Parts: sequence; C-alpha cells; structure tokens
Amino acid sequence: MEAPIATSTIAAPATSEKSGAAASAAPVSASRLVSLDIFRGMTIAGMILVNDPGTWSSIYWPLEHAEWHGWTPTDLIFPFFLFIVGVSMTMSFAARCRRGDTRAALARHVVLRSLCILAIGWFLHLFPRFHFGTMRYMGVLPRIALCYLSAGLFVVAVARKADREDFRPNLFAVTSLMIVLLVGYWALMTFVPVPGYGAGNLSPDGNLAAYLDRSIMLGHLWKPTWDPEGFLSSLPAIATVLSGVLLGEFLRSARSAQKKFLGMLAAGAAAMLLGRVLHPFFPINKNLWTSTFVIFTSGFAMVVLALCYWAADIRGWRKWGMPFLVFGTNAIASFTLATFLAKCLIVIHVSSDGERTSLWGYMYEHLFEPLASPKTASLLFALCFVAVCWVPMWLLYRRRIFIKV
Repeated sequence: MEAPIATSTIAAPATSEKSGAAASAAPVSASRLVSLDIFRGMTIAGMILVNDPGTWSSIYWPLEHAEWHGWTPTDLIFPFFLFIVGVSMTMSFAARCRRGDTRAALARHVVLRSLCILAIGWFLHLFPRFHFGTMRYMGVLPRIALCYLSAGLFVVAVARKADREDFRPNLFAVTSLMIVLLVGYWALMTFVPVPGYGAGNLSPDGNLAAYLDRSIMLGHLWKPTWDPEGFLSSLPAIATVLSGVLLGEFLRSARSAQKKFLGMLAAGAAAMLLGRVLHPFFPINKNLWTSTFVIFTSGFAMVVLALCYWAADIRGWRKWGMPFLVFGTNAIASFTLATFLAKCLIVIHVSSDGERTSLWGYMYEHLFEPLASPKTASLLFALCFVAVCWVPMWLLYRRRIFIKV
C-alpha cells in the first residue's frame, strides 16, 4: 500500500556524521535522504492530527483550514505531501532504471500504483456501509492517485534518459507544463463565465471548478455543491507534484550539500514571496488550489525540507526525527490505518447515560473532556490518536517492514 512517496535514495552528502545521531536513525540506510523521510513523516503526523480532533466544535485555529481565501498551517499539509511525491519521483525512477526498468516498465509502475492508491481511497470512502450511489469520488487519496498518474506518466514520457545508466527528466518540459497548468488554471477561473455567476467569481458556489464538479459529480461531492479535491482544481495540484520533481532533480545534482541547502532556502523564499505578491490578483486558496497557492506552498515546502536537510543530512542530527521516520517510511499505510481506525471508532456505538453514542464521542467525553478546556481536551485527544497510530507503525519500522503498493 505504500505509494509514490516511497523511500528515496541519494548519495550521502560529503559531510561528517555524528556517530550517535547516525545510529539513532537505524534501520534507515546511510544512502537514504533521511530529511525527506522525516519531512514526509511530519506531513503524515500533521494529517492525522488535524483530521482527528476530539470534537470539531472546539479546535485551535492553526488546526483548522482557512474558511476560504488565505491559509493556516493546516492548509500546508496536503500540498506538502504532493510536493514530496514529486521529489521522490525522480529518485525512485532513477533507482528503478538502475535495476533494469525500461521506460515502458516505469509507465506500468505508475499506472498500477495509481490504481492501487485510488482503490484504497475509494474503499475508505465506502467503508463501512458501501453506499456506492452516494460515495465521494474525489478526496485525498484519489487526488494523490490522479496527480501521481498524470505527473508520473508525463515525466516518464518526456524524460531525456531512461535506461540502465540513469533516469533524467526533461526539466524544460516539466517547467513548461507547470507554467501552462498554473497560467491556464488562472485564465479559466478568471475569464470563463459560470451560468448565473459570470466570470471571475471565486465564491464557493460561483467558481468554475465548483460548477464543473456539480456538472460531472453532483451527489458525489464533499459538500453538496463543491469539492476541495475536484477535477479542475487537480490541474494545479499536478503542478505541485511537478515542482517537487524539479527540486528532486536539484537534490540529485552534483552540487555540494551546502549549495543544495542554500539553493532550496533561496528558491523557497522567492516562491513564497511571489505567491504573496500575486495573492491580491488570484487569492491563495486551498479549496480552489489556486495557482498562487501552488507557488506559495511549494516554496514553503522547499524551506521546510531545506531545514530538515541541513539538520539531518548535513549536520547528522537525526534523533529528533526518529518519531517522524516511523510515519515517513510507511506513509500511505499510516494514513490508511488512521482513517480506518477513526471510522471504526465513529461507527461503533456504546451506551452512555441511557443514550447511544459513538465510541469516539464516549472516549472524548469521559477520558478527555474532564481534563481541560474544550479546545485543549480536543487537542489532547488528537495527540493521543496520533500516538495510537504511531505504535503499530513503529513495530513495522523496527522489523524493517515497509508496506508498498
């Protein structure tokens, strides 16, 4: 079940490693880009944390999505994940080519993985009642599948080299497609009129993406009239993956570790600034996955990865990242477990004071609510839920079991 964010390898930086820090990362191989695993694990932990509060009525603002335009820390999590997919892609493809995969084999690999991720996503949507007539078609895993499929096949098709010696994506083609997707999405959302709303309307119901989703998937959306992971907004989400591809190829270059670190910081800061500068013209919006959202969050991801890279791969400080490595090396399995467990706790009902309530609600009300204020109690529940999901992943990690698609 582990997806396109599978562990990547890269030549270790030519810097000294602290023996104690390196040992703390075991069983991770020395050839792994440990910072990427840590960053991936941080993202998965964040996903689980924000998805599973004790009660949705009491949440601290950083753990909520922005109501519409703008962003919160929670809005960074999903684009970070897609960015990591892109970073891992070129490294994974290069490793497979060295093992003898051809261009056709890489394409089959992309298709099969995408189908597996989609199947897992649809299963989680359907469980436990399996009402196919009202199931949500899109969502987190379906979007990952669609973006990985589209970006992966494109990168393979236009690669300058894909043989036993190496894999090299066509960076000009990747950059060109990114620009087309971002500018094209802005043009569609700005100039194509929506019946009853006109052109350039970016309200929840009046934007072009929502209109198309209603036309195609009415009755199968997250909200009655729109979906934050709809079809049209998946186009700029593909650009998020491609931005990771560019960064992944930069990390595979022969530059020194210090130059890679400084390059990521500079590029990330510039992208964040550009996204903010363009915000008044096309607002940063996670639900619409606007072009400015892609630019800003991709830049933010570069900065965070740069800091992880400096700490874990340059300085060799890895003990702090070990809890995240547990999630990062079994990312899709961790997300699947958390979603499945949450659904089980919601559908299982118990008696409480003569009334039936979900096991989730019962545990929150009896174990956490008495401990603190509602928002703090809700956060404590979420933290405990993350810890519960971490334990089986830690057991897999200790036994070097990495579940892959």
